[in-house]
Amino acid sequence: MRLIMMGPPGAGKGTQADIVCSDKSIPHISTGDIFRANVTQGTALGIEAKRYMDAGEYVPDGVTNAMVRDRLAQADCANGFLLDGYPRTIEQVGELDSMLAAQGAGIDAVVELTVDIDEVVQRLVKRAADQGRADDTEEVIRRRLEVFAEQTAPLTSLYASRGILTQVSGMGDVADVTARIHAVLNSSA
Repeated sequence: MRLIMMGPPGAGKGTQADIVCSDKSIPHISTGDIFRANVTQGTALGIEAKRYMDAGEYVPDGVTNAMVRDRLAQADCANGFLLDGYPRTIEQVGELDSMLAAQGAGIDAVVELTVDIDEVVQRLVKRAADQGRADDTEEVIRRRLEVFAEQTAPLTSLYASRGILTQVSGMGDVADVTARIHAVLNSSA
């Protein structure tokens, strides 16, 4: 199964993606995790990505697309994957479509987690405190949410027009959200 999990920062995508990937035996591909690993390792990509991440902006498409293309070409993605944090723009959707078309594949389902904005801010502030994440100041969180609304939210209408988008409430405890996602994925399988 080739899946995309969408939603604003702090919606619980990473937590739910890990659960879905374990259940479906597919890799969880999180651009955020890849960016943070590169920042920690001090790679050229990491240095460039950090500049944007610290400002609450998204890493440019050219860098992100190349990284995703390389990742999807790895053997563990042959039977499917879950993308978390990609695509974020209409241009990235086009690039992903091209990548998959070259493999004779396409996206099977898109799950958008929806949450209350106040809940998102609370989650991210708590995560920042728990994990010491410098990129999660309240100012940066609010800017990320603005950028999400401007750039990423329009993707929902595109995927809805393709008939593969389902919105799932990300509110409530993890098990309840997981049950809602599984119900969606099992009905589209």
